[in-house]
Amino acid sequence: MNFFIGCAVWSYKGWMGEFYPPGTRATDFLSLYSRRLTTVEGNTTFYAVPNQETISRWIAQTPPGFEFCLKLPRDITHTGLLQPNIPAALKFLAGMQPLGKRLGPMFVQLPPSYSPTLIDDLTNFLVAWPRETAPLALEVRHFDWFKEPYSSQLTALLENLGVGRVLLDSRPIYNGEDDPQLHSERRKPKLPVQFSVTAPFSLIRFISHPILSENQPFMAEWVTQIQQWLQAGTKVYFFVHCPLEERSPYTARHFQKLLEQSGVSVPPLPWNQLEQPPSQLSLW
Repeated sequence: MNFFIGCAVWSYKGWMGEFYPPGTRATDFLSLYSRRLTTVEGNTTFYAVPNQETISRWIAQTPPGFEFCLKLPRDITHTGLLQPNIPAALKFLAGMQPLGKRLGPMFVQLPPSYSPTLIDDLTNFLVAWPRETAPLALEVRHFDWFKEPYSSQLTALLENLGVGRVLLDSRPIYNGEDDPQLHSERRKPKLPVQFSVTAPFSLIRFISHPILSENQPFMAEWVTQIQQWLQAGTKVYFFVHCPLEERSPYTARHFQKLLEQSGVSVPPLPWNQLEQPPSQLSLW
């Protein structure tokens, strides 16, 4: 597969009733999710590291071809310098290795306080990561990373090391007068989008507006961009977020439809292959 699409989480009770059948047990969420979408961002590892029993359960509950793109824990990425946490990062990676082919590219999300003045620290961290066997992507949030000369310096660093760039697109939620994040627990930053690929893969985090029509101009832009990248042999992971998480799966499904209608060569969405909504897996 060269294109994967999914959301940030799978364990979301607000999806019960439509995306998940009424009465579905939380323990069945991942199994149902992975038979509709093809990847998950795996935000869960940012807050807690799963044990081996949990990882074995993830493997058992998901079909071949499904991929987890896990975020490195905040204890590694959000405590100041990265270099002192290299041993912890490698230990985390080792713990995730049992996922095997279900382990997609992992990614580092840096806090807004991590500025280009720390590029030497960032370089040392990325060099220590076994990138050839464990693909890694980077998301920066300090605004100076998007200015010259720091933008070009970061691009060169990522290209030289084969590290992917996480493309965060929060434009839809900042388009218009109404703020869809008013009741959201975690606000997404307003940052420029850099349409560039620095590795054989790309991770896109699309922060969608709850009103589907508000996303259309941005989705159209992504359809064109993704078509070009896929034709060039780049593997693309597209994750849909939304301040109202209830909407995320359906926005993802809509984007898949736009790709297909535009003639972009993407694998069929498992969700669309279901003849009827799946029955409850276990109620007792």
